[in-house]
Amino acid sequence: MKKLLILLLIVLISPIIGGSYGILHDQLTYTISPEYYTKFKFYQFGLMDVGNEAIFPHPRIQVSVVGFMATWWMGLPIGLILGLVGLKHLNHKQMFLVTMKAISITIVVTFITGLIGLTYGKLYLVRTGVSWYLPDNLIDIDNFISVGSMHNFSYLGGLLGLIAGIIYSVKQRRKTRLLNG
Repeated sequence: MKKLLILLLIVLISPIIGGSYGILHDQLTYTISPEYYTKFKFYQFGLMDVGNEAIFPHPRIQVSVVGFMATWWMGLPIGLILGLVGLKHLNHKQMFLVTMKAISITIVVTFITGLIGLTYGKLYLVRTGVSWYLPDNLIDIDNFISVGSMHNFSYLGGLLGLIAGIIYSVKQRRKTRLLNG
C-alpha cells in the first residue's frame, strides 16, 4: 500500500518537475534567441495573435509559461514509467529515493542532449539550412536555428533520459538484491 502511495506521489510531482525544467530550459534559450519566442513560440502557445513580433513588458514571464506548457506533460509519462519500475524496490523509502534519482538522471541526460542539439545547430544547421518554419523578419537567424535545434534535441533527450533512468533503477534493484541475498 505504501508503494502505491509513493507511485501516486511520483506521478503527481513529475509534471511539476517537468514543467520546472521547461521553465529553466526556456529561460536559457530565450537568452540565446529572444526571437525564437517573440516571433514563434508566443504565437505557437497562443499567448499572442499572429501578426508582428510579440512584445511583452516582462517577456520572461511568458517564456516561463511557454516552458511549463511545453514540458509538464513529459513529466507525466516519465514519472509513471519510472514509478512503475520503482515498484520493484524492496520498500517504499528505497522506491522513492531511487526513483527520484532516476528522474534526476533523466533531467541531466535531457539537458546534455539539448546542449548537443544547440551545438549541432550552431556548427551544422546554420550552415546547411533547415526545412522548418523560419519567420520572414528574423534578425538573428543563426541563433533562432540553434535554439530550435536545442528544443528538438531536448525531446529526444527526454526519451534517452527515461531509458537511462530505467537502467539506473533496475541496476539499483539488482545491487540491493545482491547485498540482501
